[in-house]
Amino acid sequence: MSATATKTQNQHSAVEDALRRRFAERSSAAEEYGEQFALLWRLAADHVLGGKLIRPRLLLDVHGALSPDESPRQNDVAIEIAANVELLHYAFLLHDDVIDGDLTRRHRPNLIGTLAGFHTETASAENVVLHWARSGAILMGDLLLSSAILGFARAKVAESTRRRLLDLLEHAIVETVAGEHTDVGLSDGVITPDLTTILSMTAYKTATYSFALPLRAAAILAETDPSVEMSMVTIGRHLGLAYQLQDDHLSMFGDHADHGKDPYADLRAGKETAIIAFARETGAWTRIEHGFGHPQLPPGDAARIREHLIECGAEAFTRGLIEDQLAAAHSVLENAAGRAEIPGPAREAIRRVAASIKDRRR
Repeated sequence: MSATATKTQNQHSAVEDALRRRFAERSSAAEEYGEQFALLWRLAADHVLGGKLIRPRLLLDVHGALSPDESPRQNDVAIEIAANVELLHYAFLLHDDVIDGDLTRRHRPNLIGTLAGFHTETASAENVVLHWARSGAILMGDLLLSSAILGFARAKVAESTRRRLLDLLEHAIVETVAGEHTDVGLSDGVITPDLTTILSMTAYKTATYSFALPLRAAAILAETDPSVEMSMVTIGRHLGLAYQLQDDHLSMFGDHADHGKDPYADLRAGKETAIIAFARETGAWTRIEHGFGHPQLPPGDAARIREHLIECGAEAFTRGLIEDQLAAAHSVLENAAGRAEIPGPAREAIRRVAASIKDRRR
């Protein structure tokens, strides 16, 4: 293993260690407030540590490439900020699961499903159990959101850097919430589901905090020129759109054995994606809309709808959108290389991320 790969692996392990310490401290302190509150923290820790750490890894990989000669103190700060980004991510997931009514995530019960499972014998009715579990998820999401913000505020950096990080974090939170708000409006039929609105929602809900936030934070911590940070904004938007478009594409057309999701969940939930936006504008929509959004849609009918989506060109259209977004990210990288804005190692780190999005199967 190369020295760079070893350093990267060590940093990733350090993020997991930072998260374990944070949750261990909170779980211990929570004992004062009762066993159920302490259990909530322990269960949340288990779910956070089960993630892929995509956002912290992106931040650390690019930060390390931007500042290869960083001091141990600078490296520690980057690790703590990366851990806070993961806390922010999990806070959003908790709130998202409540909004969507989901009880599973990552091929197993999510925090809501786990909490509900702990109390099936003590509550008088299923709705009481679910109210308890969903309330716990909302409250834990609030706690982790606060913890992430305080983590950014307490970072051992220069005051000017702290202000830039906090401004970045506030921007990411506002855009993510705005995107979620639009997503709910699309699902509930309050907002018209056209392609432009869906892509804008995706950029706000996913691209801003999942890609632009870690990329910009890496640039800020590395004290790069502002032009580098602005390039990271654009790259992050393109990568984030490609990532979510790929996620929607895999959910609809991917191999269930690879991604482990219900292959018809998006159809049954009436999820408004670029796939559906394209199909609405074709003659195939009359054969699709009767089953779209029906929670009890039979597998046979769902399979036929998926075939209609392929035949009308929606599947090929979204594949093209993914390729366009990845190509746009590469274009920004190449232009930045021509102006010597983003160093070669950082460009390579971002290219690896783009390749991983293109090759995703789950």
